[in-house]
Amino acid sequence: MCGGPWLGLVVSKSVGNAVTRHLVARRLRAAFAGASNLLPDETYVVVRARRSAADRSSDELADQLRDAFTSKRVAALAADVAVAAPGAVPER
Repeated sequence: MCGGPWLGLVVSKSVGNAVTRHLVARRLRAAFAGASNLLPDETYVVVRARRSAADRSSDELADQLRDAFTSKRVAALAADVAVAAPGAVPER
């Protein structure tokens, strides 16, 4: 696949009812759209929403994603993937 970065969401029933889960998913997608420029292309991100995500505003979720994307650990993982063979997943 070309392009990216891509987002996968896991929003389980523990987050709330269907309306709440969809609201959280929409907020996370919008937050990712605003913060995805911090990630290299060809990056896959999977976000698992926790119960507390239902109580967060869109701005708070966006801030949390930005903090995660700029953390040293995520930067190190991205660098490992960049030097790995295409399609390979680095070992931990």
